[in-house]
Order: sequence, then C-alpha cells, then structure tokens
Amino acid sequence: MNTEHIRCLIIGGGPAGYTAAIYASRAALEPVLYEGTEPGGQLTTTTVVENFPGFPGGVDANKLMGDMREQAVRLGADIRRGSVTAVDFDRRPLLVTVDSGLQIEADAVIIATGATAKYLGLPSEQKFRGLGVSACATCDGFLYPGKAIAVYCGSREFEHEVIYLAEIAAKVYLFTPYSDCEIIRENITVNPGKLKSICGQEAVTGVTLTDGTILNVDGVFVLRNAVAPDTLLRGLELDGANIAVDRQMRTNKPGCFAAGDCTGRPYQLAKAVGEGNIAAHSIVAYLAEKDKQ
Repeated sequence: MNTEHIRCLIIGGGPAGYTAAIYASRAALEPVLYEGTEPGGQLTTTTVVENFPGFPGGVDANKLMGDMREQAVRLGADIRRGSVTAVDFDRRPLLVTVDSGLQIEADAVIIATGATAKYLGLPSEQKFRGLGVSACATCDGFLYPGKAIAVYCGSREFEHEVIYLAEIAAKVYLFTPYSDCEIIRENITVNPGKLKSICGQEAVTGVTLTDGTILNVDGVFVLRNAVAPDTLLRGLELDGANIAVDRQMRTNKPGCFAAGDCTGRPYQLAKAVGEGNIAAHSIVAYLAEKDKQ
C-alpha cells in the first residue's frame, strides 16, 4: 500500500477546512486537504447567505465556498477529492487512510468534516430541504417573518432557538418528545400530536399529523443534535455526538485538532471560519514545538 508523509492534513472541504487551509498555507505548511463527498460543505445546500459579515446584500453560498477554495489553492494548498475511510490517532505520525487506498502519515491533522443533521425521516423531508425544511434556526429563520412554521424541538438545549424563531414567525406549532416543555409565548402552540408527513408541491405548504390533522405552514424546522462522521471518531473524546475540543481546537489526541460543525453548535458559517483559523494557528505552534524535540 502506498504511503505519503505530510506535515498538515485537513479532512473536510467546508468553510472550516478551507479557512484552515488558507492559514496553514500562509504559514508554509503546504497543507493537503481532502474534500470528502460534499465539497463546500452543507452550506452549499442553501442559496443566499444573509448573516456572514461583509456582504450587506447577502452572498451566494456556492460562490462563497468556491472563492474560499480558490483562495486556498492560490496560496498553496493541495486540495484533493476523496474521503477518509480509516484513522489511527494513537500512533505517531498520525495515520489516515483515504478511499483510493493511499495511507497518509501526518504530523498534524485538522478534522473539519462538519456534522450530519438528524432529520425525522418523514416522507418528503429530504425533497423539501432548502425549500421549506431546515435544521438550522439561525441560518433560515429570517425567511419566515410573519409566517407560520412547524418546529420539532428534540431537547431542551434547543429551546432558545425555538424562542428565536417565535420572535420572527407569526405562528409556531411546536412538537417535542418531552411533556414538560415550558416555552411560553403567545404565538407558540405546543402540539400534543406527532408529525407524520410534510405537504407541498414546489415548496412546503403544510404538515400532516398522525391523527390526520393538517396544519398550514410555510416552513418546518427540525432542531436535533447533529452527528459528526463515525469514521473519524476512533479514540476521540466526544461531547455528546460531537468532537470535544479545547479553546485551541485541540482534541484529546496530540496532533489532532477539530473545527467547524463537527465540534458542535452553533452550526454557523462564522463559527466554522473562526475555528478553522484557530486550528491552523494551533497546528503552527504544535509543529514548531514538535520540531524542537
């Protein structure tokens, strides 16, 4: 099996990974980045990004990710197509295997794979992603001023996002698995029924409940903990379903860092960019100290 040795490996081609590649390139680390199966990350499933600083009119998500990628390449990053199939973070150098069969020995690794949103598995749920179905209140809530929405709140930690949505939407039909929900707002109705399906043609127009009730809504929000990819979690300390990191984006494995959605909420572009920056700077310091030994 072919083996390649590199200084800095970045796993994941979203905003955190591209940002880390930009800063690692500027530090002359000649980073290699594997984009995975979704170049650009989950952000590319949306259209216009309204909440990223510097774009008063919003910015096309795919263009923004394309520009980040182009900037990283221009600065010297080696960006490759491919996915990681196995890791060994207990050996030194760290060992990563990609789907081509290539094994990479890396002095340092940044995991920036994002996290997979946990939807409910309802009929048409995937069909309407980006067309009325969302897993991110702060990403897409602004689209529903004065409108009616259905919100599934999977745990108490998402209650503040429900309140955020209630400040924007005219009506919130709230569905939750816990019975002692205490979110009180005039425009929030805690519904005892369960969601059965999502209705619509080109976009969401309503939801059907298991008792046959149909509610007319313009959007559906599913607020549940996202999950980091299992392939990369071997031996890593977790915080719930996400990778646990300190303020320098260090994991519990020396030389292994993580950034972006895989480290947990809030799942935001600005957070991913900031953590990618920190992770790259932390790797510079880590490798400098390693070189002294």
